[in-house]
Amino acid sequence: MIGIAVVGYGYWGPNLVRNISEAGGAQLISVCDLNVERLAAVKGRYPAVTITDNFEEVLRDPRVDAIAIATPVSTHYKLAMQAMMAGKHVFVEKPMASTTEEASRMVEEAARRRLVLAVDHTFVHTGAVRKMRELVESGLGDMYYYDSVRVNLGLFQHDVSVIWDLAVHDLSILDHVLQERPVAVSATGMSHVLGEPENIAYLTLFFESKLIAHIHVNWLAPVKVRRTLIGGSNKMIVYDDLEPSEKIKVYDKGITMCPNSDAYGEKVHQMLVGYRSGDMWAPKLDMTEALKRELDHFVDCIEQNTRPITDGQAGLRVVRILEAASRSLAQRGRIIELEEARRIA
Repeated sequence: MIGIAVVGYGYWGPNLVRNISEAGGAQLISVCDLNVERLAAVKGRYPAVTITDNFEEVLRDPRVDAIAIATPVSTHYKLAMQAMMAGKHVFVEKPMASTTEEASRMVEEAARRRLVLAVDHTFVHTGAVRKMRELVESGLGDMYYYDSVRVNLGLFQHDVSVIWDLAVHDLSILDHVLQERPVAVSATGMSHVLGEPENIAYLTLFFESKLIAHIHVNWLAPVKVRRTLIGGSNKMIVYDDLEPSEKIKVYDKGITMCPNSDAYGEKVHQMLVGYRSGDMWAPKLDMTEALKRELDHFVDCIEQNTRPITDGQAGLRVVRILEAASRSLAQRGRIIELEEARRIA
């Protein structure tokens, strides 16, 4: 049994505690939070679990093999580094750090100490995203675009912009599903609350091929929308995370480019566009709770000494894009080369 402590019992912490307490290969040892009322709630529901407001106690506890961190982004680096220096494996909420430099140091520390470092990119473990990766690898053909809308009314964050809060989901999905990494990013956005980070933003990611990705995130939308379109030369996907059952729909639609000689018989070819409209089908998806699957995978990686799907390197790639997008946002959409961002980091 892998002993796990959860640090942070705010918004996401209760979900971690519930899933860890129910995991077959793990044992929930303790919960740490600075809020005594939250700790009282933990004790009421999980009386056998140790509660504490002292992180040092968690680090010293020999029963704790791994620490799951669900605290504000600005604290991730310090807590994760302390945990790894104490010999603990780490599961850290997204985004893994505030800067590329911090994320890089976390990856290096985990490698140096041969510890498992997993980043909580929960969507990667959903049945829908796993199916999209399978479809991209096998049936979509050449990739044309990834177009996502992730909007709702709130919740406003005071320490990070809407990019770091919402776009991080799509960036982690992109990183897992697509077989190509972006080379540059441009971002525009605006804050409508004085003194607060941007609450609406548009990101465009560029690739070496003709693939392009666009992400729209917004805390000021009157409705909640979670919809993604992925276009390929053979098939296209519509992914609606709010659909209760048919979250993925695959369309046999697209265009075909046909060479055609001109009227004068010269060997000059014009490309004519033909439209293809076939069937739509909704594949069956694994409906296992993504966080349960993710934590089971984390425990298995510790036991087998293997690398998580959303390891530190995956988290680092996402943070690098977020940081570059923030720089672009501050410069009204200037294109930031990700290789340039890597060198600066």
